[in-house]
Formats: sequence, C-alpha cells, structure tokens
Amino acid sequence: MDRPRRLRRSPALRNLVRETKPSPHDFVLPLFVSEKIDQRRPIASMPGVFQLSMQGIVDEAQRARDVGLQAILLFGIPEKKDEQAGGAYAENGVVQKALRAIKKKCPEIVAISDVCLCEYMSHGHCGVTRIDGDHFHVLNDETVDLLVKTALSHAQAGADLVAPSDMMDGRIGAIREALDANGFDQTGILSYAAKFASVFYGPFRDAAESPPQFGDRRSYQMDCANAEEALREVALDIEEGADIVMVKPALPYIDILWRVRERFGKPTAAYHVSGEYAMIKAAAEKGIVDERAAVLEIMTSLKRAGADIIITYWARELAEWTRN
Repeated sequence: MDRPRRLRRSPALRNLVRETKPSPHDFVLPLFVSEKIDQRRPIASMPGVFQLSMQGIVDEAQRARDVGLQAILLFGIPEKKDEQAGGAYAENGVVQKALRAIKKKCPEIVAISDVCLCEYMSHGHCGVTRIDGDHFHVLNDETVDLLVKTALSHAQAGADLVAPSDMMDGRIGAIREALDANGFDQTGILSYAAKFASVFYGPFRDAAESPPQFGDRRSYQMDCANAEEALREVALDIEEGADIVMVKPALPYIDILWRVRERFGKPTAAYHVSGEYAMIKAAAEKGIVDERAAVLEIMTSLKRAGADIIITYWARELAEWTRN
C-alpha cells in the first residue's frame, strides 16, 4: 500500500521548497538619536542597543545600508521637554536634524520617523493632558493638532514615511490632509494602527526616556483582549489614508497580524518590541535558547503570519543571517 510521504530529504531540497523565506528587505532597524550625548550610550535593559549622537545616527544609517537594509525608524530624545512637546515639531528638533543629516549621506535609505509626543512631553504621555482631581485625560483633538505639526516638520526635513504611534482618533486623516496641502503628497504614512497597551514596552521607555510620570496609557492604547476592536481601528486608518498599517507588539498579537493581513490585503508591518527583544537576550545569556535560531524562528513566524515589514532591533544581524 502506497502512503503519502513527508519531505524528509537533504537540506538543499528542504530549502528549495521552503514556503516562507525572510530576506534583508523585510527588516527595519529602529534607532534612537539623542541631543544630550556626543558618543553612543548603551541601554542597560536592551543589550546591544544604544542611544546615538547626531554623528552616530548617520554612521549607523550608513552601516544599515551597507548590510542590505532598506529602511530605518527614528526616535528622538530632546535636550528639554515641556507640556506642549515643543521639541517634537521644532524646525531644528533632534529628529529633524537627524533626518537632514541622514538624507545627505544616505539618500537612498528609506527614513521613517516616529510621530509621537511622549519623548518630548515632560509628563511622558503621548498627548496633551488635563488632570481632574485624581484622574487625568489625554485631549484627543489638541494632541492631533500637535501630531500634524510634527509629521509636517518631519516631511519637510526629509522623512520618506511618517509613523504616528499615539493611537489618537482621526490623526491619520488630519496628517494626510496636511501633507497633501503642503506638497508632500508622496510622503507615506505608516500607521501604528493596532497598538496595544502592553507590558513589553518597558525597555523602550528606558531607551527613549519616556516613562509616564503619572497614570498609564491604557486610556488611549488598546486592550490586549480586543481583536475586533483592532480590526475596526485598522479599517479606520486605512479609510483615512494610511499606506502601511502596523500591529504592535508582534509575537503576542500574531493572531491580530494574520487577521489584519487577510482582511485588508494592505501592506502590513509588525513591531517586535523592546520587551520581546530583551527576553530573548536574557534567555540566550543564560544558555536557555540559541539566540540566532530563536530570532530566525520568530521572524519567520511573523512573516508567515502576514508581515510584509518587521521592525526589529536585530535587523542588522538578520540581514546577514537571512542572506547567508
């Protein structure tokens, strides 16, 4: 009796028929640029990741290009903060200066700028706040006005894509309208469309120096229990003009990633966040997992689930690993 046979053959044959094949073009490298330093500063909770000076950010962009990466994602750390996030949309703000410097040296690299206010707010929240007794509120429309100013200033400085990460209502439409009205109709929007209130952001807040000084972000980021709400949020952002939609974090929300890609067929990104990175690093340091094998398995699973773009702190290493 003939029986179906599974492919248990040589590595060459297995690779030939492999369904999911990550490549260097799948990965985006997040980078932190700070006005407060003149040489790179290690981030204790994220081994191998650094805050970079203005010269350092240009050097890192060049290295990313040289290993075959197509894109970087910029986060800024200003010298000063205030309650109106003035540094976020200043003409000579830290991200604006970095964009101009990077585009001068590496015009071909896709420069994505994170459009959020938490790094620039003295209280660490993603928007303008009002405190009523023991409660605080993030003011949606006032925040959107500042996000529009920030996105426009990034486009003027050379950003190829602006990436609003705040989860305010209506910000994609407002940003798209402002970009188009000011001659930046070719500047794309990568929307953090389904951004969940997650415990896995902790190391990032150390890196970006943006922990909230009071309250938390659950009032404007999504509940981890809600999948249908995530799909509604994505649909609204697409309707308002998002070119790429993102699910964040990545691995704990792989079901959301799959549903978004299947339902909308839109270019879809996943952000493998700082806490996910730090856990694998810690396990690898203890000898519990092989770092390279674990990372490749995770990234393959994200691509298999529908991610066209994966933002990850391992992007440089992955460019080499997937090429070889």
